[in-house]
Amino acid sequence: MNRLRNRLILIFLAATLAPLAATVWITTSLLEFSLDFSSTTELDNMAKSLQRTGHEFYQHVRDDLKQQAQSGALEPRKYTPGERANWPPAVKAFAESEEPEQFLPAGHEGDQLDYLVRHGEEVWSYSASLGGMERLTVEREIRDARALVDNAKEHDWRRGFKLAYVLLAVSIWLASLALLVYLAHRISRPIQQLTEGLTELAAGDLNARVETRRDDEIGRAIQAFNHMAEKLQESTERLVYLRQLASWQTLARKMAHEVKNSLTPIRLTVEEMMARYDEADRGFMQQATQIVVDEIETLERRIRAFSQFATEPPIEPAPVDVNSLLQERMAFLKTAHPEVAYDCRLADAVPMVVADQDLIKGILTNLLENAAEAAGEGGRILGVTSAENGRVNIEVHDSGPGLSEQARASLFQPTISFKKRGMGLGLSIARKSALLSGGDIVLVKGELGGAGFRVALPVATNGIQTRSDRG
Repeated sequence: MNRLRNRLILIFLAATLAPLAATVWITTSLLEFSLDFSSTTELDNMAKSLQRTGHEFYQHVRDDLKQQAQSGALEPRKYTPGERANWPPAVKAFAESEEPEQFLPAGHEGDQLDYLVRHGEEVWSYSASLGGMERLTVEREIRDARALVDNAKEHDWRRGFKLAYVLLAVSIWLASLALLVYLAHRISRPIQQLTEGLTELAAGDLNARVETRRDDEIGRAIQAFNHMAEKLQESTERLVYLRQLASWQTLARKMAHEVKNSLTPIRLTVEEMMARYDEADRGFMQQATQIVVDEIETLERRIRAFSQFATEPPIEPAPVDVNSLLQERMAFLKTAHPEVAYDCRLADAVPMVVADQDLIKGILTNLLENAAEAAGEGGRILGVTSAENGRVNIEVHDSGPGLSEQARASLFQPTISFKKRGMGLGLSIARKSALLSGGDIVLVKGELGGAGFRVALPVATNGIQTRSDRG
């Protein structure tokens, strides 16, 4: 459950719902107040009053016109049958109807009232002025006012305004809520992934990593977590390796002690046998004794190697120039392997490292000896130095056949070697020396087609603690 995202949404709701409700209430109240000034109630009453007034005035003019016509006070205009072709359309329509009389609006702007009366086949027309009433288009004004009132009643503008405003406000708020949910998910998702990665790492999964493409504070926090997990994995692997070496050291110490106890009486017995035999068998006994003694010396060399492996000498850190040390070791070994071509590619301004110089010499001697054996006659060896990320790297490459997958799997494990001078402990001792110096040895891709090893050592600012304990 994404609690951070839900909290962000709740904070948004708490921070916006109350202001939204207050804003809607205040705005609708203001709309109500402002729309009251344009209320149609007064307009409706005015329209009805004008309509009544206009109707009464029209009725009065009509009655007065009829009374004057009947009393003879007005002179009519007579339309005779002989002039029927020239009669106005309104008169023709009246003549054709069966009505005895009719009132019709007339004039250019409807400001006159005509009273039509039938007299046999003639039509008499009496006219009277409506005064300024029709010039003001009272009837039209009344009609428009009534239409406006009816339209206002039908649509109820006040309610429409308030409803439209509420819908607009709610729509904007919902859009803001949707945007917040999206942004909250984008913000909280990396944090949730980081939390899951921390949980996995705390549960013992050292391969836990969190992918990120962000370049903000959260992205940098995830990058810091990945870097921390990587360093923790490296430290754990080194610790496990050192613990394995400690177990091997205990075993080697015990085996060296037991074998040494057995070899001493064997050597003394063989030498005693050689002293007591007759002169006739002395040649044979001397040859046999020499073989036994040689094998005993071989076993003693192995015992010494195991003793060296099982012992942790005092470490004395001091500033070391890796460029000079690599050149010195390669020049030293050139005389022992003249059949191999040595070459160096040294970086400029490589910082000094703080380490035990004897340990670093032992590491380089072991790697260069192994490289010379792998390269063989006519082979090549390349030494490289570089500096990056607070570490100085020393690489040794050879042109030999490289390493098999089986050899890579147990490369730094203490094993038994069947080489003439090999003990199977060289790389194990070399890596242990590198770890004790605060660095490590890793296998890299060879530049000359064979194997490649990299010794990574911390620069002087990191510091190396002196250790004087023995295993």
